[in-house]
Amino acid sequence: MADDLKQPRMNSLIDPFGREITYLRLSVTDRCDLRCTYCMAENMTFLPKKDLLSLEETEMVANAFIDRGVSKIRITGGEPLVRRDIMKLFRALGDRLGRGLEELTLTTNGTLLAQYAEELYSAGVRRVNVSLDTLDEDRFLKITRRGKLTPVLKGLEAAQRAGLKVKLNTVALKHDNLNEIPSMVQWAHGEGFDMTLIEVMPLGETGEDRFDQYVPLPEVRGQLEERWTLEDLPYSPTNAGPSRYVRITETGGKLGFITPLTNNFCAGCNRVRVTCTGRIYMCLGQDDCIDLRAAVRDTENPQAALDTALDRAIRKKPEKHDFEIGANGQTSGVSRHMSTTGG
Repeated sequence: MADDLKQPRMNSLIDPFGREITYLRLSVTDRCDLRCTYCMAENMTFLPKKDLLSLEETEMVANAFIDRGVSKIRITGGEPLVRRDIMKLFRALGDRLGRGLEELTLTTNGTLLAQYAEELYSAGVRRVNVSLDTLDEDRFLKITRRGKLTPVLKGLEAAQRAGLKVKLNTVALKHDNLNEIPSMVQWAHGEGFDMTLIEVMPLGETGEDRFDQYVPLPEVRGQLEERWTLEDLPYSPTNAGPSRYVRITETGGKLGFITPLTNNFCAGCNRVRVTCTGRIYMCLGQDDCIDLRAAVRDTENPQAALDTALDRAIRKKPEKHDFEIGANGQTSGVSRHMSTTGG
């Protein structure tokens, strides 16, 4: 009986390589109150608001995925908490928990987390990922080009008080935070936070030299192993995420490594991304997409149109991405910014 329960639903989304799509990263805005050097240009031109899906349309898209077997949804941006009335969407999707949806999560820069932590918990969110690349106030301003560290730290405190489990996402930057990574890991684990390190990804023009920012995470791991004992944790096919985790014996905490450039992580990919304009990208590292907004706005039968569009999209999901990075800023990536895709 247990094996039968693990079988995909009859109408599940299964790609050409036999991978069942169970995880949706759903962007609600391309706007952000920060301008991180690895993510976007300092002077960004954001999408006109009329181009974005309404919150009701976003909910319709999410429900279509849930009905097709997606059990985990992560709300992303830009910075999702800057979207007006965003808690309406969290509450609506929270009502699907236990009815097809198993987990509703959020990726945030943390600047507004103190304001929304309790509401997020009440809506059914139990875990949040917070992007944080330094614990130094001046360095934080340099990386984000405008932010203050204190509101983020207060947001982390509020999240813990509300009962949210926090994981920190830290992009390894050769000249900005490389020497700080060990102390950040020590601090994060001391606070009860898991942490994931991420390689710079060649997405969009940011005004920075990506190769100059880039540091291979195997090198970082080697440096950490000179200090601590890193025990590899078993890879879980049910999660099929890009992060490979270790347990650090001395701190007791988990540390993940996301290595899109040095170690392709695509084999078990179970996810797709939908932008705030309703485009579904089957792969973060490729430009192929399908427009779901037209299906949502099909006045006769939007549900049937959405199902058809999802089938078309999943049939086009590639086996893997094609990220590369080289000297002089030469990269093989995509032109859209991470904030547009949902990062």
